[in-house]
Amino acid sequence: MRKTFVLDTNVLLHDPQALNRFEDNQVVIPIEVVEEIDRFKRDPSEKGRNARQVSRLLDQLRQKGNLAEGVPIDAISGGTLKVVFCRSETLRQLPPELKAGNGDNNILAVALEQRLQGVVGSQPPVVLVTKDTNLRIKADAVGLIAQDYTTDKVDMADLYPGICERWLSAEQMDQVKVGEGLPAESLPEQPEPVLPLQANEGVTLVDLAQPAHTLLARYNGRTATLQPLQRTPKAKMGRIQPRNREQTFALDLLLDPAVALVTLVGKAGTGKTLLALAAGLHQVADEHLYERLLVTRPVISLGKEMGFLPGDLEEKMAPWMQPIVDNLDFLLGGEEAQPVRGGHRPPRSNWSDLKGMGLLEVEAISYIRGRSIPRQFMVVDEAQNLTPHEVKTIVTRVGEGTKIVLTGDPYQIDNPYVDAESNGLTWLVERFKGQVLSGHITLMRGERSELAELAANLL
Repeated sequence: MRKTFVLDTNVLLHDPQALNRFEDNQVVIPIEVVEEIDRFKRDPSEKGRNARQVSRLLDQLRQKGNLAEGVPIDAISGGTLKVVFCRSETLRQLPPELKAGNGDNNILAVALEQRLQGVVGSQPPVVLVTKDTNLRIKADAVGLIAQDYTTDKVDMADLYPGICERWLSAEQMDQVKVGEGLPAESLPEQPEPVLPLQANEGVTLVDLAQPAHTLLARYNGRTATLQPLQRTPKAKMGRIQPRNREQTFALDLLLDPAVALVTLVGKAGTGKTLLALAAGLHQVADEHLYERLLVTRPVISLGKEMGFLPGDLEEKMAPWMQPIVDNLDFLLGGEEAQPVRGGHRPPRSNWSDLKGMGLLEVEAISYIRGRSIPRQFMVVDEAQNLTPHEVKTIVTRVGEGTKIVLTGDPYQIDNPYVDAESNGLTWLVERFKGQVLSGHITLMRGERSELAELAANLL
């Protein structure tokens, strides 16, 4: 049975293509939503861009007929679109507490009117789709079906981890180490059901006869073979060496120029940013594979805003880039290289030195649209605070010879418009799963300090 979906403004601002996601059902846009879209269209942020895109799409559909009577969204799906006014008599049917004519209540009244239309028992179900939790609660209170917009959501329990285990014989393990690797199809039957291997997935190979005998390998999607990790053992990056299995897999992906996109997900202290910066600096300064290291992160604060920040772009970005500075100091400084004078350690200038040599560039995400970024190692830190649309904008800026790394913790989100399941980082992980140009690792064990690991697990 066809359904009627009434959309809230936040759905269209979150995904301007949402009108095309409802297949052969009827989509209803309250006039209040059109008014709110009009108010947002002058916003310079992503919400403003999405609002303008929605307005253009509605104007294109208007040319197909009368929006009040309903127009086809496209010729293939069979879905239709209507723009509906909120009638005062329907608004009066709401409970007294909801009769005030604000935007949410008007949208609620339109959904209620759609449900009351037609003959009872023969009309299609009416569903209010909104990302506003309180509006879903109000809808449920007046007897309406309300749902979140879940088209781009990823179930965290099913998030692709990027690593797995396979059991094989000692002879096969020796075959992995030499030649062109071991064809994945020749693996014996596993003790438990397993999912198919994905391109660039990290694989722990376990000897069937001696389970203590293991080998770390990576699945090559182009040749469909298991091959040993080749880059991590050879990399000489000073004090930075992988401390656990996941970090070893991650570093092998970061050091492989053939893997153009790497995503690292993990809780605080697992080494996501540190590994990305270390691999980037190594390939920029030592191996000269890329021209510079480009670092960017969303400008979203943990707590209350401090207000206007004076200065040029570099000075304004300084507070947000301090975590990057801390990691660079750890990579390039070291206590043994910084003598203590009078009980205080002298200030370090690693950040300025790298920028002065042209090896490091800091970019604000707000100004990345329209750029083309070739031959650079690009790190996007705190990517869990980005929306899917913002992540798409960033990744599509990547030019020839550029490698992009996105890091983040989906459970530490400061952006009020996304959550652990709808942010751009987890969305990107699932979209690029199995692509030969991309790789992903979920880091599990914290290595920052014993206290940081305990806090991440208990708090």
